[in-house]
Amino acid sequence: MIFTEVSSDPIDTAALLARVGSDEDGAALLFIGVVRDHAEGRKVKGMRYDAYSEMAAEVLREIALEASIPLGTDRIAVAHRFGELKIGEISVGIAVSSPHRAEAYEASRFVIEEIKKRLPVWKKEYYVDGVSEWVEGTTPPGTGIENSTHAVSLTDEGLT
Repeated sequence: MIFTEVSSDPIDTAALLARVGSDEDGAALLFIGVVRDHAEGRKVKGMRYDAYSEMAAEVLREIALEASIPLGTDRIAVAHRFGELKIGEISVGIAVSSPHRAEAYEASRFVIEEIKKRLPVWKKEYYVDGVSEWVEGTTPPGTGIENSTHAVSLTDEGLT
């Protein structure tokens, strides 16, 4: 069964992996995306993901469903986190199982690439020099800051 979640809670990778797999599967994969300490040659101390939660939940489910078609199975579990994250914390987890590894790898790769393209989640990086910036291509729409250094957060309650 396909499982998707967009939440501010930490991602439990063991629980995510436990949601996939069956006796007919010879492959089970777990991909985790973590916050790293650098980006574009700059030292990073953390980041923030803002999400349009309701839409993100729908889009994430659509992505997982699309990945399941060529995979030939619905054994896909995907979680994306929003909120403030520190270096080393998990921002996304993707678990997939299938009878053969090639299909599982393909489905996992499809999910992460489509998340990057389509999920209404925006990333702001905090640098050790005290500067913070929305990552290019992830500035929340309608904020009027596409070419500005000022930041606006998008929450379930609207712009803040």
